[in-house]
Amino acid sequence: MVFYCQAKRERNGHKMLNIEEYEAMVMLDLPAEGRELLTRRLNALADTFTALEKIDTGSVEPLVTVLTRNNVLREDVSEKRYSRDEILANAPEQSDGYFKVPGTL
Repeated sequence: MVFYCQAKRERNGHKMLNIEEYEAMVMLDLPAEGRELLTRRLNALADTFTALEKIDTGSVEPLVTVLTRNNVLREDVSEKRYSRDEILANAPEQSDGYFKVPGTL
């Protein structure tokens, strides 16, 4: 059983690796039916990539994002909504116009 990967032999321009070599490399111990299933799936995946490599994408611009919106954020405008006294009125403790909090080490 052989599938495309990294080794010395080639198939359709892709390097091939024996499933047992791959199994040893990733430290698996698959049963025979597991090896066959893995080989079929990896070969199908490699065939898909081979088909994709044949598509001419030279005139296609790279996709940076799938979103069509540019900047949907609002402008960052500073607004003074509350006075210092209004804010400090809710403080349990204050000192010289600041919140007073317990010290931390």
